[in-house]
Amino acid sequence: QVYLVESGGGLVQAGGSLRLSCTASGRPFSNHAVGWFRQAPEREREFVGFISRSGFQTYYPDSVRGRFTISRDNANNTVYLQLNSLRPEDTAVYYCAAKSTIRILMTAQDYDYWGQGTQVTVSS
Repeated sequence: QVYLVESGGGLVQAGGSLRLSCTASGRPFSNHAVGWFRQAPEREREFVGFISRSGFQTYYPDSVRGRFTISRDNANNTVYLQLNSLRPEDTAVYYCAAKSTIRILMTAQDYDYWGQGTQVTVSS
């Protein structure tokens, strides 16, 4: 079992930045790839980024590429999501998810473990 806790959300003006953290406990985190997702009210959960177990591979959808950056610190069991140039449409609850895999995963159903989410609100 892997337990994930997100933090770092908040209210920010358009154009601003936030850094979200996903801290893990339980099974060795370095064995797990991590994805970040977001969900706005009445919308489906949306993939916003992936990082491999080692951190050498990352992947982003077009909607956030160049604005969002994922990194990880396996020594401290933490994955980060840096959000830059935020827009009102980025407003959502952001979730991290983990799975022990070498594959690149972009679908929520592929992940085994989830955090509780952290709210990001971007004002115009």
